[in-house]
Amino acid sequence: MAAEKRLALGLSYRGQAYHGWQSQPDGRTVQDALERALTAFAAEPLAAVCAGRTDSGVHALNQVVHIDTSLDRDAFSWVRGCNRYLPRDIAVQWCQAVGGDFHARNSARGRRYRYIVLEAPTRPALEHGLVGWVFRPLDAQAMQRAAVHVVGEHDFSSFRAAGCQSPTPVKTLRSIRIDRQGAYWRFDFDANAFLHHMVRNLMGCLLMVGSGRQPPYWMAEVLAARSRDAAAPTFPPQGLHFVGPYYDAVHGIPEHTAAMDWVI
Repeated sequence: MAAEKRLALGLSYRGQAYHGWQSQPDGRTVQDALERALTAFAAEPLAAVCAGRTDSGVHALNQVVHIDTSLDRDAFSWVRGCNRYLPRDIAVQWCQAVGGDFHARNSARGRRYRYIVLEAPTRPALEHGLVGWVFRPLDAQAMQRAAVHVVGEHDFSSFRAAGCQSPTPVKTLRSIRIDRQGAYWRFDFDANAFLHHMVRNLMGCLLMVGSGRQPPYWMAEVLAARSRDAAAPTFPPQGLHFVGPYYDAVHGIPEHTAAMDWVI
């Protein structure tokens, strides 16, 4: 019998049809779909560990997972073989062997999320489910001034969901970048780790400032309150994309997929 080895795989998916990443009894999660495909290809039960759990309706551009298997196949066979059994809105983008010390979640140095917002008088149609939507004009400078207040190491309790399982609300938000291309706004978040609903709660506050309903310094007041009641309502999941984790270069994990060029 071949020795067991560890493989890392990069996954992209649309989240609309799934109840998030994490396996549930109804089987309608990304993890359930992936593990069914892996098991069908390998003809043995395989479990996948992900870099970051995504909620219902949230998408991923380069979700990284690892598996342990004794099956001896080349990397691209895993890509083609798994994709044969996956639904069309989930696809393995790449696969490579990694050392036994690599862990998709614990080895990550940081994670990136991107939220896409359509600013338009009418709701999205072609991009339905892939973008958030606002009909009020947004002020880029106001949002950028607000974002400065939350960059750095902070207690993010005000932006934390009630059911968050993180042992600490203290995270390091390394950057927030806000760009616009036509009617579409792109908000890029980079942190060592994120709390449950943290990006969507930050988005609710940034858009409150951007639409003129709160001044930029209000973001600092929300952060200091350390209370979810102080912040804006959670923004919907549709425009949220998990760009993916990043690791020390020694692991050689790809940080780019074709989907990243499509999601502006």
